[in-house]
Amino acid sequence: MKYQNAAFELAAGRVDQLPASILPEIVFSGKSNVGKSTLINKLLNRKALARVSSTPGKTGTINFYSLQECRLVDLPGYGYAKVSESEKMRWAKLVEGYLGAGRRIACVFQLIDMRHPPTQDDLHMIQFLLDQELPFALVATKSDKLNQTQRAAQLSLFAEYFQEIPDIPFIPFSAQNGEGVEELRRLIDDACAKS
Repeated sequence: MKYQNAAFELAAGRVDQLPASILPEIVFSGKSNVGKSTLINKLLNRKALARVSSTPGKTGTINFYSLQECRLVDLPGYGYAKVSESEKMRWAKLVEGYLGAGRRIACVFQLIDMRHPPTQDDLHMIQFLLDQELPFALVATKSDKLNQTQRAAQLSLFAEYFQEIPDIPFIPFSAQNGEGVEELRRLIDDACAKS
């Protein structure tokens, strides 16, 4: 797959703006500021295709990026306290509308910050993915920010949290040193081939 050929397709702020689901879709989900845009840019080997906001909670749209074989879909980040309740409700409706629309979702990459325990919102989202029987992988971002001792402790913590779902891939990721990039690309290739 020629990741560097990806192009921004569209931003949907409402369910009725979603494009027809004609290709397998690789979805990126996670809390605000977990590094979704940074991860997408790293995967695509592009500096700024997915805009990285300096203000968490700013992306209120579902952003679509097209490749020949699939689409990458960047969901709005959740859990940012300074966003109004009405805006949170709009995002929730948009995300649930997208995930519940019977689209060709090949895989969801659920991002969590490797430096911290999963938030309640993270756990709710993971349970939602399990309930909907959507294929997903857990991606632990910012892995380079931990020393070896901290990393071992966090990996042990995550193993405990997710012991009930042993078949879900768990990939530490760093945009700084490239950890996890090739593994994620392999998962994307496999998911697209199957769908």
